[in-house]
Formats: sequence, C-alpha cells, structure tokens
Amino acid sequence: MMQQLTADVADARTDAAVGPWLRASCANEQVIVLANRQPFRHDYDRQGGIVVRHSHSGVVNAVEPLLSACSGVWVAHGGGTADRAAVGHRDSVEVPPGNPAYRLRRVWLDEREERGYYDGFANEALWPLCHRAYVKPIFRTDDFNMYRTVNERFADAVRDEAISESPLVLVQDYHFALAPQLIRERLRRSVIVTFWHIPWPPWQDLEVCPWGRHLLEGVLGSNIVGFQTPSDCGHFIEAVDRSLEAQIDHDRHVITYAGRRVLVRAYPVSIEWPSQWAACSPSVETCRKDVRAGLRLRPDVRLGVGVDRMDYTKGLEEKFGAIERLLDRYPELRNSFAFVQLAQPTRARLPAYRELRARLMTAVERINRRFGGAGRGPITLLEGDHAPQDVFRYLRAADLCYVASLHDGMNLVSKEFVGAREDEQGVLVLSRFAGAAGELGDALIVNPLDLDGTADALAQALRMDQREQRKRMRNMRAVVARSSAYTWAGRIVSDAERLRDARHGGTTTVVGLRSRPLSRQSLTFGNR
Repeated sequence: MMQQLTADVADARTDAAVGPWLRASCANEQVIVLANRQPFRHDYDRQGGIVVRHSHSGVVNAVEPLLSACSGVWVAHGGGTADRAAVGHRDSVEVPPGNPAYRLRRVWLDEREERGYYDGFANEALWPLCHRAYVKPIFRTDDFNMYRTVNERFADAVRDEAISESPLVLVQDYHFALAPQLIRERLRRSVIVTFWHIPWPPWQDLEVCPWGRHLLEGVLGSNIVGFQTPSDCGHFIEAVDRSLEAQIDHDRHVITYAGRRVLVRAYPVSIEWPSQWAACSPSVETCRKDVRAGLRLRPDVRLGVGVDRMDYTKGLEEKFGAIERLLDRYPELRNSFAFVQLAQPTRARLPAYRELRARLMTAVERINRRFGGAGRGPITLLEGDHAPQDVFRYLRAADLCYVASLHDGMNLVSKEFVGAREDEQGVLVLSRFAGAAGELGDALIVNPLDLDGTADALAQALRMDQREQRKRMRNMRAVVARSSAYTWAGRIVSDAERLRDARHGGTTTVVGLRSRPLSRQSLTFGNR
C-alpha cells in the first residue's frame, strides 16, 4: 500500500513536501512520459556551435517537475537542427544540461510524416475540433493514416524504453489519442495515464470527425484519463456513452469498455510554486523601471501585458479590439496607457496561422495610427521565442495582465502572472473561456467577444486601488500555492499507484477512488 503524504497545502511549502514524496513513490517504478514537445532541443547557431533551448510550453511546465523528481524517461519528437548530433545511445540525451535529472529519448520524423501527423491531423483537424474558435477542421484520410503510423512509432519507442512489464506511462495531449491502446497492446501490464491538456469537444462536435470512434477507443486504452475541468470529463463520458458499447458509472466517473475499467478525472494543471524565476529575478520596482525604459515609456504610463502563442484560440484579435474600444470609451487613457503583447510564433506553415498573423499586423498598425503620438502607438507587438526570465520581468512590471482566450484548457499564463507578483499588486483580466477562470475567481472575468464589457473591465483594472489589488492577488496566490505543478503530478501518481495497489492485491478500493478515508492531518492526492 502506498504511503500517505502529510502536507500543509495552504502555503508555498507544498512543493517542498510533494517533491520528496514523488521521489519515494516512484523509487521502485519506472515513469515514462510520452509527449510531442520535447523539454530541451539542440540547435546549431550561426557559427556552427550547438545551443540548448529549454521549452516552456504548458505541457513541459506541467510535466517536467514530475519527471525530474522521478528520474524517468521523456519520449518526444526530436525537431531541433542539432538534435541528432546531441544524442548518444538509443537516441537519448541526459537533461537538463549540467545537472541531469532524467533522460530524453528522441523519435525522428521526416518532413512528410510531420506534415501529415502534426500539421495535418493534429493541428488542422483535432486542434480546431477541440476549440470553439470558429475555424473549420480539415479532415484528410492521408493525414489520419499518418497520425496512426506516427502514434505506432512512438508506442514502439515507449515499449523499447520499458525496463519492466508494468511501467507508469503518462501520455500527453491530443497528438497521441491512439497511443494509449497501442501501448496497451505492447505493454499489457503497464499503468497508462492519459492527460488531455486542451478541451475535449462536446459529442455533437466529435461526431463530425470521421475517426471519432477510433480516437475514443485509443484513449480508452488508458487506466486513467485526465482532463483540465469537470466539464471536459463530462464531454468525454457523454461521447463514449453515445458512440461505444460501454458501461458507465456516471456517479463515480468510471467507464467499463472491452473488459477494462477506465477512470475519468479532472486534474487542473498548474505551475511550479514558488516559481524558480522568483528567486533570481530583479525586484518588481526594478522590473517596472527596466521594462518601461526598454519600451521607451514614461514612468507614469500604465502598462498592460499579454503573453501568448500566436494562435487563433488565444483571442488576440479580440484583445486588440478591446484595447481600441478602451481608448475610444476612455479618452483620458490615450496618452497614459500602453499594452505590450509577447507573441510566440507557431505553426507558421498552416494557412490559418499565416492569415491570423497578417490580420494582427494590420490591426496593430491601424490602432497605433489612430491613437499614436510622439512616434509611437499604444500597442507593442513583440514576436519571438521569449526566454522565461524575460517573460517574468514583463509580468512583474505590469499593472494588468489580460488573458483573452476564446477557448483554453487551462492557460498557465494567468497563473504565472499570479506567481510573479509577490508584491500582491497588479490585476488579472481573464477570459471566462479559459479553464483557469474556474479557479481564479478574484480576477476580473470577461467575455473577450464582448468588446465593450472587456474595455470597461480594463478600465476598472487601471482604476483599482492598491488595497483591492492586494486582496484579490493574495487570494489568487493562495489558490495557486495550494494546487501547484507538484500537487497536480502528485494527484496523478497517487491515483495511478492506488490502481496498481488494487491490481496487485492491496486493500484500496479502486472504483471511483473516493472510498479511501482521509484523516484531518493527512492529504491523499486522490481527486476529491
């Protein structure tokens, strides 16, 4: 029987307790993570040398603390220009550089495979299917066939990395909907947890996918299927109920299919707490001064910040439209408010993303022309891969942070803004369509499609006094401290271990994972 963890989750000591607990829980079990995105990539620089870049995607930020604690294996697509030169035996490299904590196993794809699997089915079909962003999904048989082929190759890599018959395999996100069942066929005694980081579509939307049944059967190869929100869990269960001959315990969220029971759970993803960047970043006042100097803003100008990938789900067009409406409705702000958007380029080969970028450039130019003065306009768009320490500086310098997602599984930028503000100042303006809105109720919650309402909320944020800011930020920081990336990982590992205990003859009741008693002094990382 696995141990219980005693921890006070009401403050930032949580991660200090969960880290050792994770290491102890995984001491005798191998952990393998399967994800398309690799945490580190190697690229050639202009002089022919090799530089190492650390990815800070939502998947990496959520999963890396777990794998670091458990010294496991991360299986991912090797897409860096120098990735092949950096690997050794079994196409692997120990990471992080200089202080290895786990091993990165790379899988190679040629251009045709990447276009069919990644550009095609994953991002022109599944991505728009799962997001209410009004972009029509494109379904091509060749893309799905390549998606299946690549899922098989990654499942083979997971099998090759397994050193026992029953590793704990954590399958990450929509790139690998077929992989859980494929891994099950190769490692029948493994414990497979699939976490779907993006929203799961309602059953009516999934029905338009010609291979929706295949996706459901693939995911149901898991022992546990995790989602960001209870709503996503409900959508998945209803899709299974309507599409497959399965038995469903709706009260306990347990699906029985093909003779196996699958648990469906909500595990809201989070960030490291406290952030590693908090300890090495300049003070808030220094960040405010340096960022404003870099943007050539007067010290008294109020600053809004956005941090997003340049994706149509992030509501960037609506965000800029709300800023334009703000300056229309509140003319006194025209010379005293500026907004900087950090935008990471993504999927530039796809037409929908190229067209989005063109529309954003046009919008920024038009708004800056309308409200510009003294050689600059109110919006600064900074494209590029921004290092996490630079993002942290902007978040600390901001008077407000606006997250405008049209549909988002969670959105960790909102939590990163909260994590950056130990001064308990700054206002989070947050789309109601981001999963984080269900946790961060002290943000100003908006409908990003309502430009007038959002403009008023932005004005409210800029008028909010320090006392109110402190109250709201303190409450949100307590929420994030209670549910950090380590806590997220701990809940998943705990539920997986309890399943393993039951399968090996332990006394834990597995159905629903709710019947295990909790003492007032202990925290068991089951989802409650």
